[in-house]
Amino acid sequence: MDLVVPDVLEESCVTRQALERLAVKWRVLLIYALADGPQRPARLRRRIPGITPKMLTETLRGMETDGLVSRRVYKSDPPQHVEYELTGLGRTLREPLAAICAWARDNQAVSR
Repeated sequence: MDLVVPDVLEESCVTRQALERLAVKWRVLLIYALADGPQRPARLRRRIPGITPKMLTETLRGMETDGLVSRRVYKSDPPQHVEYELTGLGRTLREPLAAICAWARDNQAVSR
């Protein structure tokens, strides 16, 4: 298999655009957390130490806009009951992210 190297330095490159979207600080961690299935925001905050409620909301909204997560409202009256889950597109990221984890694990001694 030949490795295709896109011109990620060009602003119009779709690979660059995808990398910029995934590089948002909390997105990858949220993808990992949501890989277990639909979850409410309170559970996501407990699972991801350091994320503030504001950042969680902003990041999930951006991921929803990008088609990576879906938001389901179970109760529209306050307090709302909301769950987030990965979409089909979001689930396609599990394998490449697992490969990055395997690479990090295999090379942890090299990076020290």
